[in-house]
Amino acid sequence: MDLTTTYMGLSLKHPVVPSASPLSKKISDIRQMEDSGAAAITMYSLFEEQIDMEALSLHHFIEQATFVSAEATAYYPQTADYNRGPDGYLELIHKAKEAVQVPVIGNLNGVTPGGWVEYARKIEQAGADALELNVYFLPTRADMDCNEVERLYLAILKEVKSYVHIPVAVKLSPFFSAMPNMAHKLDEAGADGLVLFNRFYQPDFNLEELSVEPNLLLSTSAELRLPLRWIAILYGHVKASMALTTGIHTPEDVVKAIMAGADVANVCSLLLHEGPSKIADLVKGLETWMEQHEYESVGQMKGALSQACVAEPGAFERANYMKALTGYKVNW
Repeated sequence: MDLTTTYMGLSLKHPVVPSASPLSKKISDIRQMEDSGAAAITMYSLFEEQIDMEALSLHHFIEQATFVSAEATAYYPQTADYNRGPDGYLELIHKAKEAVQVPVIGNLNGVTPGGWVEYARKIEQAGADALELNVYFLPTRADMDCNEVERLYLAILKEVKSYVHIPVAVKLSPFFSAMPNMAHKLDEAGADGLVLFNRFYQPDFNLEELSVEPNLLLSTSAELRLPLRWIAILYGHVKASMALTTGIHTPEDVVKAIMAGADVANVCSLLLHEGPSKIADLVKGLETWMEQHEYESVGQMKGALSQACVAEPGAFERANYMKALTGYKVNW
């Protein structure tokens, strides 16, 4: 059974890749993920804010602002709670490359063009085989239109690409008004991969304290459907590799990702909840499914259920919406 796949030019032994998470903060955990069968390791995010401000100046800024507006600064983490700083991040990538044989993918997280993107080159020099660019941006200004948002993504990608020679993937939000057009623009701008989609962690309200609080909920398989649909629509229309992230919890989820047209299936919540050993279960389950359904390779499966290949392409568009609503039966 040939489980191999190619992602951004990297040859991987199978499509299951741990996505950015706290599991990549320690060499011991990185080794454990490789021992459990990870095809590559995506490092946790190095934030623009960490690069632009030294730890002491950031700490000073937060402490001083706290006396002015505690509510406004409550979302900033304490200095000690931040991930290790930029230099420590680079050192960890270097050590990870020495510790494992699988590709190591760096991760930069930012929202504005600027000096922080120079760290893309430093991540490459530290030994990373590729880079995931996570533009986690939520536009809240009424005077900022969709064109300005798109230009922001494209400007950051082009700037990062000017610094490195390794492949660069862009992790996308699902909120673009014309996703195929945006994917095409990123493709033309040089993106080697598209990661669909970034999870936006929504804040919650504390009604007793009358405050807004950060809240993180792990994904479920039901969340697979959003990236599944868009990868199936984009398959065959972009040159960039595609990674499906969010909702990978079972071998069947991995199969669906490949059938939609993804080159890799990123897994995170499952590993955080049940441990890195679940990687082996996903890979074994994928192999078993392929054997039972007489598929000889992942390449043979890829895109088989994409919009370009299914008998009813309208199932990905308005027809699905109408059929789902008109077909629903009340059970009481």
